[in-house]
Amino acid sequence: MKDPCIGVCAFDDEVCRGCGRTRQEIRAWKKLDKPGRRVVLAEAELRLLALQATGRRKKKR
Repeated sequence: MKDPCIGVCAFDDEVCRGCGRTRQEIRAWKKLDKPGRRVVLAEAELRLLALQATGRRKKKR
């Protein structure tokens, strides 16, 4: 499963505004199994939607 990083590493309350993962999730990514990564991706997507709703989401240039 591909790393969701889009090269925008700006954090807002411990959440990356580019990929939606927390710093802890980013550090743990390589050690997670596929089900664990799916959970992280689902949670990250919800965080990105929340950031987008408040206008704080950054997008790849």
